[in-house]
Amino acid sequence: MEITSLVVILVIAFALFFDFTNGFHDTANAMATPIATGAMKPKVAVTVAAILNLVGAFLSTEVARTISGGIIREGDAGVLITPALIFAGLLGAIVWNMLTWVLGLPSSSSHALFGGLIGAALVGVGIHAVDFGVMLSKVILPALIAPLTAGIIAFVATRLAYAMTRRYDKKADGRSGFRFGQIFTSSLVALSHGTNDAQKTMGIITLTLIAVGSQGAGTGPQFWVILVCAVAIALGTYIGGWRIIKTLGTGLTEVKPAQGFAAEASTAATILASSHLGFALSTTQVASGSVIGSGLGRRGSKVRWGTAGRIAIGWLLTLPSAAIVGAAAALLAGIGPAGLLIDTVLGVVIVLGIYLWSRREKIDHTNAVADIAASGTAVKISKSGRKKKAKK
Repeated sequence: MEITSLVVILVIAFALFFDFTNGFHDTANAMATPIATGAMKPKVAVTVAAILNLVGAFLSTEVARTISGGIIREGDAGVLITPALIFAGLLGAIVWNMLTWVLGLPSSSSHALFGGLIGAALVGVGIHAVDFGVMLSKVILPALIAPLTAGIIAFVATRLAYAMTRRYDKKADGRSGFRFGQIFTSSLVALSHGTNDAQKTMGIITLTLIAVGSQGAGTGPQFWVILVCAVAIALGTYIGGWRIIKTLGTGLTEVKPAQGFAAEASTAATILASSHLGFALSTTQVASGSVIGSGLGRRGSKVRWGTAGRIAIGWLLTLPSAAIVGAAAALLAGIGPAGLLIDTVLGVVIVLGIYLWSRREKIDHTNAVADIAASGTAVKISKSGRKKKAKK
């Protein structure tokens, strides 16, 4: 088998593994608030999220087209990136994803992927290989605008929810009916996650097929690509999401059903609209914005800017950190087959090492109560507000 075919197989295998890590890294965000409020039990919630991610992956391919035919430029000889460089970019994304997963740090799988791909392209081809106009319009601006938009919507929705149910202010669990609504809204978030995040891996595989001439430029993902990516992200959601959910026990203890309902509805609406427009969003960022917005919408709350700043730093570090790893992998890939072999071995060793490191502290549905949960600690309910409103 020629070297190009081997590289393509490696790219597909590592892309699907990235999709798997995306599942357990990001999708738990959809179920953070319903678990916190008791609307759904952890294991049931993650199972539902896995199924709906699988379904959502089939509903749209606009984001996949952004990845496969927008960020990396096409030249006279075709796409200005080789399968070997795509492989290097994937390594950058996977290493950062695994590292932030084991540390429980808030980060974006989407931006890890973009960073790794861009770092590899800059080293292997040059700055002209990246279409920064598409990056700005489809990735950077949505990353700034979407969390803010989701937060504003969640703030308004929370205000409305409390205003419409004011008669329950002094009744214990008077707004518990919102828990039933959360089952629907959190499921919608999981579905929308499939329409956005699963598309990114589809786009990477499609970009690789276009680069080797197995698929025409400007075309969307083939059905088998959609299928395997959908299955990979669904499996990741079901099998590995518990570590990302762990912070939920302390991070979202102040979230009430009305807040959770508003946050989830805002997150789902923002992601679905963005997927339709082909914007490659970070679910973590959007969901964090919604949680903070809903917290502020509840009277008697204030922002813990230190926590909010830590979340923001995690977002800012993701793209450049993954780009550095992707660039380093691209340098090795430039050596030839020997460099690709070194990349592969190093990638496997690092992933296995991080996994074994994570085994020192077992976390599953029995002791996990999401990185997104950290955003809940960015909003503090004042003591006076808690005394007056504790029974909401």
